[in-house]
Amino acid sequence: MADIQKFDVIVVGFGDAGAAAAIEAADNGARVLVLDRSYGGGASALSGGVVYAGGGTPQQLANGFHDTPENLYNYLQQEAGDAVDEATLRRFCEQSPGTITWLEEQGASFASSLAPYKTSYPTDRHYLYFSGNEKAYPYNEKAVPAPRGHRTVATGLASGKVLWTHLRDSALRKGVTFVPLARVQDLVIEHGRVVGVKYRVLPGEKARSSGHEKYIKRSGKLGNWSPPLGKRFTDKADAIWEAGAVEEEVRAGAVILAAGGFIYNPEWVSRYAPQFTKISPLGTPGDDGAGIRLGIDAGGRADKMGNITAWRFLAPPSALIEGITVGMDGTRIANEDLYGATHGDVLMRKFAGEGWAIYDSAIWKKARKQTRSQTQIFQRLQLIYTFTAGHKKAASLEELAQKTGIEARGLQATVAAYNTGISRGDGDPAHKAAEYCTPLLKPPFYALNISAENAAFYPLPGLTLGGLTVDGESGLVVHRDGGTIPGLYAVGRNAVGVCSNSYISGLSLADCIFSGRRAGAHAALTAHDDAA
Repeated sequence: MADIQKFDVIVVGFGDAGAAAAIEAADNGARVLVLDRSYGGGASALSGGVVYAGGGTPQQLANGFHDTPENLYNYLQQEAGDAVDEATLRRFCEQSPGTITWLEEQGASFASSLAPYKTSYPTDRHYLYFSGNEKAYPYNEKAVPAPRGHRTVATGLASGKVLWTHLRDSALRKGVTFVPLARVQDLVIEHGRVVGVKYRVLPGEKARSSGHEKYIKRSGKLGNWSPPLGKRFTDKADAIWEAGAVEEEVRAGAVILAAGGFIYNPEWVSRYAPQFTKISPLGTPGDDGAGIRLGIDAGGRADKMGNITAWRFLAPPSALIEGITVGMDGTRIANEDLYGATHGDVLMRKFAGEGWAIYDSAIWKKARKQTRSQTQIFQRLQLIYTFTAGHKKAASLEELAQKTGIEARGLQATVAAYNTGISRGDGDPAHKAAEYCTPLLKPPFYALNISAENAAFYPLPGLTLGGLTVDGESGLVVHRDGGTIPGLYAVGRNAVGVCSNSYISGLSLADCIFSGRRAGAHAALTAHDDAA
């Protein structure tokens, strides 16, 4: 092992959170080393590149939405709950407009073209949209709805990779040292303070000669859409790494854990959230909880570990929100205009992950007509299944119940209550917005299986939201016996953050930037103070 190197700050993980931490630390004068078990990017690079921001961003103002930090707070308070304290959430909201500006300073681009329809992810014509529950009951009763999903300008699903690439390049321009294929095994702790890490790394020449990167690239998104196929390539890459990795140690004044969540750790998912074992993991094999485990081993406390998202998106096309969703007893799951993960959480926790979406012929035809204009290619491919083999069709609700296994009386009663509320002018009993309330009257009727068991054909992706508890002011990891652990920080999905109780599109990336910058700045100042 070579002589031990020394830096001011070590960042473990190089996704958006790790990159933000590295940039902020470097901007505050720190010598920064970033270690990543792969080539950087992580789940951030595989994401849709959407950043949840409000409070009056230029993109909002261009569309006539005069959002304020206070209005943003009133909304996010409903999503965040007790995940972070009030002061931290208010700081997040106050800094939110500046987050977009900061990202643009790193090279990212955002646009003000607003999606005119409800969607889980907009087409390349639109880069601003209502990406959460802003318009849905009961959230719209406490805050004025505003579009806050700011998608990084890029084509298709490249937005996440483009955003991360800008952050990576900015960090490197600022002098950050990046070492890929480095897996941190232990934290170095002296007199109760974290002062470095021990890791194994595959030297660059061995990685290049072995074809390691080729296997990692092939696994990529394939691992999210088909985990077994993705695993074939990651297993080959892991074998190369195990055979050639060498041990190293490095010291620093502070260590920032930015190694992601644990959705690729089936043992932990089964232990903490057994209801979510059937969902499709969204992330990379590096999301195995290693960073959380490092913090726990150092005395840290983990929380919110049972909170996992289940993205049961109904739209696009937006017409598919006009039907109703029911459990196997025929009762209503929730108002369908809720964000997909919010609706999915009710499905998983209150209906055992079993349910169907019900439509009549008028809605079904409308949805088919909207498909090409409202979808990206990956969404269109999913809808090919939906409109062919992926549904049940019947001449009556009773027959549809027989084909799906739904309790017939329960289904008929739920549809009757829905239709009656609309016809009387009382509205949907579940409070779905009037623009999405179309009575189910015209046979044939259709049913779409939205159950978790159908995830192989109708993907139900998700990621973990829990992690290490951190101090709201600094990002320092909280010790299980009280106080904080000197020299140890956690960010992004390695930590409990703004999105740890409820996920909406863009909120995790926004929290990655917020928590990363917070920890990076504090760690740099701490390292300087210790050096002095």
